[in-house]
Amino acid sequence: MNFEITAEQKILKDTLREFVKAEVEPHVEAYEKAGHLPRELVRKLWKELGMGGMLIPEEYGGSGLDQVSYCLVIEELARVWAALSITVSVHNSVGCSPIVRFGSEAQKRKYLPQLASEWIGAFSLSEPASGSDAAALRTRAVKDGSDYVLNGEKNWVTSAGFATTYIVMARTSADRHNGISAFVIEKGTPGLTLGRAEDKMGIKASETRSLILEDCRIPADQLLGEEGAGFRMAMVLLDGGRVGVAAQAVGIAQAAYDQAVRYSKERVTFGKPIAEHQAIRFSLADMHTRLEAARLLTYRAAWLKDQGRPFTREASMAKVFASEAATLLSHKALQIHGGYGYVTDYPVERYYRDARVTEIYEGTSEIQRLVIASTFLKEQRQ
Repeated sequence: MNFEITAEQKILKDTLREFVKAEVEPHVEAYEKAGHLPRELVRKLWKELGMGGMLIPEEYGGSGLDQVSYCLVIEELARVWAALSITVSVHNSVGCSPIVRFGSEAQKRKYLPQLASEWIGAFSLSEPASGSDAAALRTRAVKDGSDYVLNGEKNWVTSAGFATTYIVMARTSADRHNGISAFVIEKGTPGLTLGRAEDKMGIKASETRSLILEDCRIPADQLLGEEGAGFRMAMVLLDGGRVGVAAQAVGIAQAAYDQAVRYSKERVTFGKPIAEHQAIRFSLADMHTRLEAARLLTYRAAWLKDQGRPFTREASMAKVFASEAATLLSHKALQIHGGYGYVTDYPVERYYRDARVTEIYEGTSEIQRLVIASTFLKEQRQ
């Protein structure tokens, strides 16, 4: 087993780190306080570094990166700014990948080059009355001649405010699981409007809104894949999305750990840096161990995906462990900072707020545990 990244992956990581240090890091706190993620910054990531098409094949204008390289990018972004990392992650994993995997050739030619270079993609599955129970969604799509007409409300849509395309799941029949279909809906389509921006605990610069569909009429050729296949598509796509969220959580955990180490070397109590006190050393050792375990689980899941092997359980294991590690490490980093960790002058309070959502979106920790248990129990029955 080789746990080292390749030379190409190291170049990718170093190039991104230089960009983030120059273009992002100096402005993060101001952007967060304003609740603003600059569109121009995203455009630079797309145009200059190819981050908009990481999982899009080169023939459609993308970079065609492997999943491990993709995770390296998300982790590196999250280490500096979690709100930016989830914007990039959602765009690639569930904004572009549905079209890559299930789109027709015409849909790929129409959407993927734009998504790789300019547009931002969003994904819409959850509704006010259906979150973890995704098959309970109520948004309807009714065939009317050569069109579909959609009515309903979706919520928790990441990047809804400036996305150009939305992958929307809607019910086309009463069948609980086989009656859900996927559609590509473009910004500005009549009948599609946005709700207010949610005032969230963390990742404040990542805009989250609801989608309201009122007699939203779209051509039938905007159906993605076959009618009734949407739920199965969503479950496949969420596996990849969970690996991305795990990488985000690893990045947040790394940032919290780095700050804790730095502060413990600088802060002096009882005549010596607090890093020399046994209690702090034990905390740092536990943090380092959990961080490395989370990273290994995440990159194992990514590697399995690259190999074309089943990775559903590994994606859930990575997601639940890494997200809970991010919450714990940010908690410990704040504790090590004492009172200074509780004020906005130090970034650890932001890590603490940002980490918490990684246990919720792309499937809660409870859902991940159900997935993990169901897979190994099924294997034992066989």
